[in-house]
Amino acid sequence: MDLEKIRGAAERVARSEGLEIVDVEWKVGKQRFLRVYIDRMPKPATLMSDAAGEMEAAEAARDPYPKISHSDCERVSQQLSVILDVEELIPGPGYVLEVSSPGMDRALKRPADFERFKGRLAKISTSEPVGEAKFFEGRLAGFADGKVRMELKGKEARTVEVPLEAIRKANLVVEF
Repeated sequence: MDLEKIRGAAERVARSEGLEIVDVEWKVGKQRFLRVYIDRMPKPATLMSDAAGEMEAAEAARDPYPKISHSDCERVSQQLSVILDVEELIPGPGYVLEVSSPGMDRALKRPADFERFKGRLAKISTSEPVGEAKFFEGRLAGFADGKVRMELKGKEARTVEVPLEAIRKANLVVEF
């Protein structure tokens, strides 16, 4: 099975719906699961002169990360299921296709994720110590030169740079 071909099919469907693919996972246990995480791109702040445009700009300012709806997941699932079957991208009988949002505590994997969520609280754990630590929690300060920048709180506020290849796991932290 070629997960990159499956990702490509999922990306075609997502683009047609104005969405993006965050991740694609294949898990085999009692059942075979294909999980596809979808999201919306943040709406850029635009200046529009009509009333509808002003309302849309106000909505984008209030929530720059629009939410994924159940109907978004359903549309992507239906379209992707047809492509997977017609193109025979998953060999063998029976699998479960699950399409969902990445969630409020979404995983951060790509350089673009760390840029997109600059200013948000995140947790990062590394496979090897960076400086003297393997766990970091703080505000994302962007991505440059292959490193994630984070502003750490604590006795002394400081900025740390974590090489992307050293990251074992990174997630947003839910804030209320």
